Amino acid sequence: MANRVHRPREDAEFDFILGMSAVPVLAYFTGTWPKAVEPCRVMDLVMGGVADECTGGRLTVVRADITRCPAATERYGITGAPSCVLLKQGEAVAQATGPMTTAEVRELLDGHL
Repeated sequence: MANRVHRPREDAEFDFILGMSAVPVLAYFTGTWPKAVEPCRVMDLVMGGVADECTGGRLTVVRADITRCPAATERYGITGAPSCVLLKQGEAVAQATGPMTTAEVRELLDGHL
């Protein structure tokens, strides 16, 4: 995974990253239960590539584990993993659940960056 993807260990760290970001945040939520592991690994690769593409500080990418960030999971209505939420000033402006291709992530971001 790209070094540009933040991996908070808990809700407080997630909120800190969100508060410090002056640009939109693409948060993707992952899980560790058996049916979620492989789709989440695929999303790690996709999101690492998206983070690398969005150079120049246009986007902050955050990988949040549902079990480590339960408050953020609840706040954004995450019901499955993987799930993506595009946040502007802490507010969700776009959301998707399930594994996504790079093209689908770009479509989610379209018009927001």
